[in-house]
Amino acid sequence: MKLWQKDKIALKEVEEFTVGNDRALDIYLAPFDVLGSLAHIKMLESIGLLNKEELGLLEKELKDIHKQIVEGKFALGEGVEDVHSQIEMMLTEKLGDFGKRIHSARSRNDQVLVDLKLYMRNEIEKTVSATKQLFDLLIEQSEKYKTHLLPGYTHLQLAMPSSFGLWFGAYAESLADDMITLESAYRIVNKNPLGSAAGYGSSFPINRKMTTDLLGFDDLNYNVVYAQMGRGKTERIVASALANIAATISKLSMDACLYLNQNFGFISFPDELTTGSSIMPHKKNPDVFELIRSHCNRIQALPNEIMLMTTNLPSGYHRDLQLIKEHIIPAFENLQACLQMTGLMLSNIQVKKDILQDEKYAFLFSVEEVNKLVIQGMPFRDAYKKVGQDIEQGKFSHSNSLQHTHHGSIGNLCSAEIQRAMDDIIQKFNFTKVKIALQQLLS
Repeated sequence: MKLWQKDKIALKEVEEFTVGNDRALDIYLAPFDVLGSLAHIKMLESIGLLNKEELGLLEKELKDIHKQIVEGKFALGEGVEDVHSQIEMMLTEKLGDFGKRIHSARSRNDQVLVDLKLYMRNEIEKTVSATKQLFDLLIEQSEKYKTHLLPGYTHLQLAMPSSFGLWFGAYAESLADDMITLESAYRIVNKNPLGSAAGYGSSFPINRKMTTDLLGFDDLNYNVVYAQMGRGKTERIVASALANIAATISKLSMDACLYLNQNFGFISFPDELTTGSSIMPHKKNPDVFELIRSHCNRIQALPNEIMLMTTNLPSGYHRDLQLIKEHIIPAFENLQACLQMTGLMLSNIQVKKDILQDEKYAFLFSVEEVNKLVIQGMPFRDAYKKVGQDIEQGKFSHSNSLQHTHHGSIGNLCSAEIQRAMDDIIQKFNFTKVKIALQQLLS
């Protein structure tokens, strides 16, 4: 029997098609469904729809279910449609029909909405943590290898001298900017839709601000129609923020694949972090970076996937929205795994020294020689022409000594400033407030 079922049973094929992968995905939402229910029943008691004794009984059973979920002992029973049905069934088995009262003044629509928001909020925190760990490693490696010079490229042609300090630091600062967009997405996630019911509110005098505080949300989705319209939009905004991080990691992975290539030969890794060939005994393939690149490129497609799945939907709930879970839930896990694997690789990177001593990189220093002439008083265009002619005539000579001092250059990486930018944005998430609220709810 389904929560919505009356006296007719849906055709088996219809039931299987409409449920889809929801049962498997609902396991991810299970602990958050319990948290939403705990807040909801506290609110129901406050407006007289439950008494204190009833509240206590429901709380006890819900906390026990939450414990089962955390311990991995929770599963959907045969024929149970979703996590909401399973939890309500478990309550009624223990408490009789009284357990059904948990659904008063809400719909599965706002129940799913709050579950998804609590889930995404939790996953964003994990993503921030994984990103920060990689960021810290990049800053550390940037400082460690700041004197190790590296060819810089434009159009994949030799351009000017760079350094591993700049290379690592560039990706660190990119992640700091990515956190800005993730924090913006978090602010949209961290609004409470509970009480919007099926998208048109309730005639019960519910206290939506109470459940907002109990669940650690920063604010409400006030308009009940918009609360439902926000489904799909919220996931798309989150996906865009995840895609920004993925783009950073994908580009880094592409660099690493190039730099490991023998024609570059700038970096290497221990054998146990690379893979071999079944036919070529010399191979050390960057499979980890190649897979990170592909996973991250797929994540970059996610905002567009969600956008197309929700394009031209009118206001109100539509079953199309169910499918978004199949895309957004794996994306969090994949991105977190990519961040962790990138960290594993970069913590074991072996950087080649004295790369620019090779004469094939001599022209990287052409701009340095132009600048020297300018400092001596020659107009830039004349200096540029002279060095160009020296190159054409085979008379070019240079020094490998560099004196870059401005902010963000080889000699002034500004690691502390980049670190501060990351720390400032992470503080804005205020995860502590959420943890305290949920701990109180479960205590």
